[in-house]
Amino acid sequence: MPVNILYVENHAVFAQQVIQQFLRAHDVTVVPSLAAARSALRAGCFELALSDYDLDDGKGDVFVRECRASHPGLPIVAVSSHEAGNAALVAAGASAICGKMEFDRIQEVIGGLIRERA
Repeated sequence: MPVNILYVENHAVFAQQVIQQFLRAHDVTVVPSLAAARSALRAGCFELALSDYDLDDGKGDVFVRECRASHPGLPIVAVSSHEAGNAALVAAGASAICGKMEFDRIQEVIGGLIRERA
């Protein structure tokens, strides 16, 4: 069953590769910045968010904290390429980690979070 995903990632080519390889079955909205993520959250109805740490206009932990305040039940997956970024995202309230080097297990992570929420 497709999941409506907000993907906060500022590397457009990487995001498109991830969608093609691992998220093709889902509805994915990609945004490159904190400002765009805020706007997308206000406008859309997402079932899950993926957040990178290093963004064009700030750090992903800011997005995670804001998202927790406005959407406390939304599952958020930390998807940074480095451990320190993922640790900061989890400290801010991310639900799980799936680092960029382990995206082959993203379906498993998403499935677990969606089942928990159901």
